[in-house]
Amino acid sequence: MNVKKIGFLSFGHYQDVPGSLTPTAGDALLQAIELAVAAEEVGADGAFVRVHHFAPQQASPFPLLAAMAARTSRIDLGTGVIDMRYENPLYMAEEAAATDLISGGRLQLGISRGSPEPALRGAESFGYVPGEGQNDADMARQHTEIFRAAITGRGMAPANPQMTGHAGLLPIEPQSPGLSDRIWWGSGTRATAKWTGEQGMNLMSSTLLTEDTGVPFDELQAEQIHAYHEAWNAAGHPGQGKVSVSRSVIPLVSEQDRRYFGLRAQADAKDQVGRLEGGLARFGRSFVGEPDVIAKELADDAAVQLADTVLVTVPNQLGVDYNAALLENIVKLVAPDAGWR
Repeated sequence: MNVKKIGFLSFGHYQDVPGSLTPTAGDALLQAIELAVAAEEVGADGAFVRVHHFAPQQASPFPLLAAMAARTSRIDLGTGVIDMRYENPLYMAEEAAATDLISGGRLQLGISRGSPEPALRGAESFGYVPGEGQNDADMARQHTEIFRAAITGRGMAPANPQMTGHAGLLPIEPQSPGLSDRIWWGSGTRATAKWTGEQGMNLMSSTLLTEDTGVPFDELQAEQIHAYHEAWNAAGHPGQGKVSVSRSVIPLVSEQDRRYFGLRAQADAKDQVGRLEGGLARFGRSFVGEPDVIAKELADDAAVQLADTVLVTVPNQLGVDYNAALLENIVKLVAPDAGWR
């Protein structure tokens, strides 16, 4: 048995359109909290949210995660992912530490360079512009370096001796011990997975890889995971870095499931290859069907087998009740046959 944690990943969509149960941002946020409570009750292990700016989706994760933390006691709470181009690393370090303390050390922060977005140079509107000779990825990694140093308690600002009675550098407050071990980098290529291992962060990989070699998605993602572990070991980091992968998993159990997703069972049952930001990208398949069938398919997924955590994406606009039932079906009907429980 290859025991895994199972969490949900919500994109936090809201829009006042027919069929949506999240017509407003308030609806999406409050329902995300309720879904975290329900996920814990049905035996899931994590509640994760996407972060997007300039879009009708969740954008400010820390108030939401803190509210989830106050209503739950066991599950992991996290992001997948925070776009570090947009972040003030010291302010983020304070927010992350406070949220982690409220949760009792359950925060699992996924961070990255970010994904394609609606805004042109959106981070510049937040006041962050790459330095001379830098690109967006460089700036994201620079912000990450400062953030990671800050959450380990490293001095960040010169002390005012008149106020403190001493010189030297002051760390940010509060500090949350152990948070630095729970940072995940969202990687879309084998090269960035290798970099993640070198840096000693956990690896978070989604249903999209921004490269394509012609091999099936799960095999390419498995290559990515192997590259990560090799780099981690070569860098001499203690222990073993953790890996999470995302999958779209829809067991067809009820008539409602079949009405919403039955047609997708065949249409989305294979990888897709397309162009993204000027290069080839491979999108992973969806797992839609009878629970025992998709359990076997997931058991044969090369990357899932290597992962410690599987994050299942949820259609949040269908509401809390539907998604709570979806998660319960995955935990009770799919996970055991897939060898995760």
